[in-house]
Amino acid sequence: MPDSAKRPELLRGVVHPWHHDIFGHMNVRHYAPFFDDASFFLYTAMEIPINWLMGEFGVHIVSAKAETNFIKELKAGDGFIIDGAVSRIGNRSATFHMRMIHAETGVRHATYNLTEVFFDPNTRASAPMPNPVRERLQRHLIQP
Repeated sequence: MPDSAKRPELLRGVVHPWHHDIFGHMNVRHYAPFFDDASFFLYTAMEIPINWLMGEFGVHIVSAKAETNFIKELKAGDGFIIDGAVSRIGNRSATFHMRMIHAETGVRHATYNLTEVFFDPNTRASAPMPNPVRERLQRHLIQP
């Protein structure tokens, strides 16, 4: 399966003038909320409802590390799509690779690497990834 088929669409957005900085493009501070909003759809898009994760296995996820790479500026009026895939599956965590792509041209404007840890709210510690979750994540695993 090609990598593009493993990357569900997570979010669509538009750049507004109030996102601009003094240089006339979207300021870096505004990328974080867009990628954060997209991350809330990662698990649903990968057929891992949070209610199932918590109800069946007693765990949820917490963000441990996030890295944004800025590639090409966005300006007011630009529409974009954020998609995502899995780039790494560990024992207690997974790393997701998201892309912010121009909706009309397909040009990549930014990427976001997010490491999420499986977490037991009762012990307040990391927890092993449940095998059924691992199987669903593997469907979206891409080559780095």
